[in-house]
Amino acid sequence: MDLSAVLVPALLSITAVVGLGKRLNVYDILTDGAREGLKVLVGILPALVGLLTAVYMFRASGAMDFLASLLAPALEAVGIPPETAGLLFIRPMSGSGALAVGSDLMAQYGPDSYIGRVAAVMLGSTETTFYTIAVYFGSAGIRKTRYAVPAALVADLVGFMAAAFAVRLFFY
Repeated sequence: MDLSAVLVPALLSITAVVGLGKRLNVYDILTDGAREGLKVLVGILPALVGLLTAVYMFRASGAMDFLASLLAPALEAVGIPPETAGLLFIRPMSGSGALAVGSDLMAQYGPDSYIGRVAAVMLGSTETTFYTIAVYFGSAGIRKTRYAVPAALVADLVGFMAAAFAVRLFFY
């Protein structure tokens, strides 16, 4: 039996019992939370739609492949397989797009290959920076990201480089 099949209903039941024990109107609190969630969704939805549209256009236009071929010598110089360049471009923008690129790499080269392992570590050690900033800053109403974007992109770059180094160090 799956633990989440028991855990989720148990947590919801405990929450309801504690709320009732404190004489709170649990249903009204639930609907108020859902209402606030919808307000946040309406606030961040335009940024998310724009971001996802840009990711799919970038990938479908061939610009990602073109940039990957341009960066191949520089990537090889720092130890990153050029085949994983698509992850460099997509991962900061879209988790699902990066997962698709990673799945393609795994299917083509195998999960136990150097490229497959580097792709897996890249997926695990980096963040969907622009998506996260759009969601969190958008929900908080912050319009100027200031230093957050450059700092997050530097962290992603370090994660990408560390992935190639870690795979080479521990697996080869």
